[in-house]
Amino acid sequence: MQNARPSITPNDVEKYVKHEYADSNGVKIHYVSMGEGPLVVMVHGFPDFWYTWRHQMVALALHFQVVALDLRGYNLSDKPTAGEQYSMRYLIGDVEAVIRHTGHEKAILVGHDWGGSICWQFATDLPALTERLIILNMLHHKGRTRMLAKNAQQRANSAYARQFQEEGAHKQLSAEMLTDEWLKIKDPVARAQYIEAFRRSSFEGMLHYYKQNYPRPPYQEAPDPVTKVQASVLQIHGLDDKALLADGLNNTWEWLENDWTLLTIPGAGHFVQRDAADLVTRTMLSWLHR
Repeated sequence: MQNARPSITPNDVEKYVKHEYADSNGVKIHYVSMGEGPLVVMVHGFPDFWYTWRHQMVALALHFQVVALDLRGYNLSDKPTAGEQYSMRYLIGDVEAVIRHTGHEKAILVGHDWGGSICWQFATDLPALTERLIILNMLHHKGRTRMLAKNAQQRANSAYARQFQEEGAHKQLSAEMLTDEWLKIKDPVARAQYIEAFRRSSFEGMLHYYKQNYPRPPYQEAPDPVTKVQASVLQIHGLDDKALLADGLNNTWEWLENDWTLLTIPGAGHFVQRDAADLVTRTMLSWLHR
């Protein structure tokens, strides 16, 4: 493995990655690459960019080619203006474009938040391209719609998503607000990286994810999926997450064809890859090497 060493700190990752661009039907998708071996593709959520995986990338890159992308609308990826361009089929296509651009035939997918939702759907629709699946703090879409339909606390906690679906909601966002209030980034090096990335991003594009893909009231439980996820799944969930309550994890096994490993972490919140970085990294490596 030529690009990573154990001495690299998370904040140093930027110095060791290779920047690449994949073409997704005319939309340029930026990603960074580190290491050699089987392909791991890491997909961030809201509000974030590839750098969210800095805590995991160094250790994973000792054994894998680790690729972390910027979703469309974010940082160095293109920012389509049409809302429809952020519907799930296009987001899945972006991940597929990155996999194919690396020259690999399939990948281990790692997704958090919206990235997790994209990876759930990718694994469902494109099983031949999915080696394994790791999901961080994102419910299977069946679990999410069930919670919205039946759990009053989840509906209350999802008020932010309904606000994001309103016209002009993006005008309330700023790079500093997302970094300081949403992410609560304290480290000055990471904070500077986030503010720079968000200033390059499209706030309207970020919220199109909610407008195009998040359920709207009146909430109804989705029918059972016709196609189950074929890949083995590792799911990690910070139990202090208020946006996605852990009750939504119940019965996930009903929508999977293969094995399911679940790690819940008390004291960690929605951004579990940061809140419990070492435990998340160790768990990923142990599961991938089993």
